[in-house]
Amino acid sequence: MAAERTQDRERERDRERAAPRIRLDLPRERRARLLPEYDPEAFGRLSERIARFLGTGRFLVWMTLTIVVWVLWNIFAPGPLKFDEYPFIFLTLALSLQASYAAPLILLAQNRQDDRDRVNLEQDRKQNERSIADTEYLTREIAALRMGLGEVATRDWIRSELQDLLKEMEERRDPFPSGGTRGSDVPDR
Repeated sequence: MAAERTQDRERERDRERAAPRIRLDLPRERRARLLPEYDPEAFGRLSERIARFLGTGRFLVWMTLTIVVWVLWNIFAPGPLKFDEYPFIFLTLALSLQASYAAPLILLAQNRQDDRDRVNLEQDRKQNERSIADTEYLTREIAALRMGLGEVATRDWIRSELQDLLKEMEERRDPFPSGGTRGSDVPDR
């Protein structure tokens, strides 16, 4: 019996070694990739920085200086030191390469800005909805308070009512001066 248990345990271990169990509570192992991995956010931030630089006066000044120096060097430098003769083919190629990279980087930066703007607009819309709801609630509360205050007795109203009662009491006073209970038909109790 003990031998059978030992054999069962060995078979179980062999099954575990042959096919590892897939556990749903553990993350999957990363597969090897042929292409290098990159962080899209880091790439997006880099493209925004480049696009911001391309849109500055500093970039235009540096680009202009570079082109002027390039052209002047290739016109006035001694023959063996010239690296790009008059039609400036290499300069044209460099500028085309720069433009071919600048355009997608600028578009990527604009797309990221559009995404941020969309999120900000959504947050602003939600904030406006909350503000409108709060304003409507406060308006209803103020209206209820005003209605309630309309029913509250004010000091002036109470004063006028007391004055009216006092006048009414004076008018109801017995026109004859009362000298006590003399001549009264009602016996004292």
